[in-house]
Amino acid sequence: MTHEREITEPVDLCLPNGRLNPAAVGWTRRPLHRANLRGWGRAKRWEYWGIVTPSHIIGLVASSLDYAGVHGVYVLDRGSGVELTKDVVVPFARGATFPPSSGQGRASVRGSGLAIDIDQHADGSVIRATAPGVEIDLTVPLPAGHESLGVVIPWSTRRFQYTVKDVGRPVHGTLKVHDRTIAISAEDSFAVLDHGRGKWPYAIRWNWAAGSGPGRAIQLGGKWTDGTGLTENALFVDGRLHKIGDELQWTYDRSDWLRPWRIRGARVDVEFHPFHERIARTNLGIVANETHQCFGHFTGWAKADDGQRIDLDGLVGWAEEARNRW
Repeated sequence: MTHEREITEPVDLCLPNGRLNPAAVGWTRRPLHRANLRGWGRAKRWEYWGIVTPSHIIGLVASSLDYAGVHGVYVLDRGSGVELTKDVVVPFARGATFPPSSGQGRASVRGSGLAIDIDQHADGSVIRATAPGVEIDLTVPLPAGHESLGVVIPWSTRRFQYTVKDVGRPVHGTLKVHDRTIAISAEDSFAVLDHGRGKWPYAIRWNWAAGSGPGRAIQLGGKWTDGTGLTENALFVDGRLHKIGDELQWTYDRSDWLRPWRIRGARVDVEFHPFHERIARTNLGIVANETHQCFGHFTGWAKADDGQRIDLDGLVGWAEEARNRW
């Protein structure tokens, strides 16, 4: 078990000198951190939205690594297995804008035929994106009482990350792929946000899994948080967050990513059953990434704060391993 502090009041991520604010270390049920990052060269800012519908999976990333903006649109047709991908790298992240607080303001990026605009308000977010052959127009309402997991991971006073993992959000709108328009309904579709702000080590590896379904969602992470005293693990039941303070054991086959994954801890025992593997690689010399993101279904359980076992069978989402030099 880790020893984690819940933060309940707004707080700055950094001190005036740019180092980590000790008062920012902990976790939240709603976004309370202001990412007042200073300096250049190690700061990372991103917004990632993953959307799961019965027919398609959508991934949108807008990011600044200071010396590069790395943006992307990804669409998977679940029926055919056909992927449509557009990734761009913009030197020095020119033209990219990111708000300091999750859920407030606009994030916007452009590059080589790709555009992503994310407008965030108190009642939800509107996401619009275009890329060759793709148009996306989505609304992600924020239900009353819905909670998300915010965590500050402290590697040191100079290296730290603030993340918001918001899982199981309703989403509706349209996806247009070439000349086909697909209606997305909030009755059977879910959105997941990964909001990130921080100053990272040069080389890092992480695991991330997120699954959503009616009334239940799961958020699990590993490797990058190990030994820091905090985790990014949580169960959501009817929008209420149940914080899981265990470091988890991840078991999967790196020679066959489509074999079942196992993720276990004192309050979690799940299997993840992939139906599709997405491979993303970037190699720009000093900047490189390799991500294996598998989409699939979850089985198993997680314990709520009162000890009740919550059945996770049938949740849909992903599990991934990412390795970065950045």
